[in-house]
Amino acid sequence: MPFAAIPQRAETLQVLRLISDFEPMLMLSGDDEGYGSRWTLSGQQVQPAIARYLMESGFVAEIGKTEFGARKLVLTETGSDFRERGMRWWAELNFLQKLKITLFG
Repeated sequence: MPFAAIPQRAETLQVLRLISDFEPMLMLSGDDEGYGSRWTLSGQQVQPAIARYLMESGFVAEIGKTEFGARKLVLTETGSDFRERGMRWWAELNFLQKLKITLFG
């Protein structure tokens, strides 16, 4: 996928870095009272655009549910490859490029 299609590239890469088998992203499903789904990672909310992008692109997959019913999502093989490419890309950027991407997506 082109970089322009990746929402908030710096934040997306940070989410990819943090996801592991021992620290899955959690999807808390919404209900009929108007609350939408929420995604968390290490207790912090993951932006819905990032979570949906990772799910729709096949970079994360469900591995089960927690005892409270939240869906546990971890990286797929494709997601791991995407993370590695993203980390190499980030390492090649200079400070100003990283700052611009962090501030403007």
